[in-house]
Amino acid sequence: MTVGVRLARALVVCGLLSFGLSWGAPDAAAADPAAAAAFVERLGNQAIETLAKPSLGPDEAKRRFRALFRDGFDLPWISRFVLARYWRVATAAQRAEFVDLFEKLIIETYSLRFSEYSGETMRIVSAQPRGRRGDVFVDTEIRRPGGPAVGVEWVVRGTRDGLKIIDIIVEQVSMGVTQRQEFASVIQRQGGRVEALLELLRGKVGSATTG
Repeated sequence: MTVGVRLARALVVCGLLSFGLSWGAPDAAAADPAAAAAFVERLGNQAIETLAKPSLGPDEAKRRFRALFRDGFDLPWISRFVLARYWRVATAAQRAEFVDLFEKLIIETYSLRFSEYSGETMRIVSAQPRGRRGDVFVDTEIRRPGGPAVGVEWVVRGTRDGLKIIDIIVEQVSMGVTQRQEFASVIQRQGGRVEALLELLRGKVGSATTG
């Protein structure tokens, strides 16, 4: 896996394809392509410029990553998507714990990995609306000196809380769909028990915290 691909996944590690699904409250107006492109550029450059510093301590790296993640991504919507049909059968307590564990795992796993990166740049290639909900697909290239460019599409949606990223597609692979398949596989192997996934996530979060 190239550094560029790992960087793209660290910037997102979550997401979802938006077509044919409708969760929660209605969204706000469709995103404007120019505004969506500017939003992605700002968030991506902030991540590269402020997090990829070896001098950052673990606590500060987590704090910065958490702030960027919450500002840029629609975690509740993403959580419902990646849990898929099991969201409907989970109890309220299980849903709440899943969202909490999912966020903690992302932050614990990826906040410190930015110390591996240096010299990356992100270039906006295009921004085009697609789908019935007016989502904007912002096509970018992430480059590192001496390495090949990695194509990354950021799916941006206009919500009541402003623009939010709902999917990242790295080299034509949706991170949200990948995560959804992995979670479904864990639950299915354990007889459809949502608790089995929660047990796995608790262990992963605990290991990341103490590791």
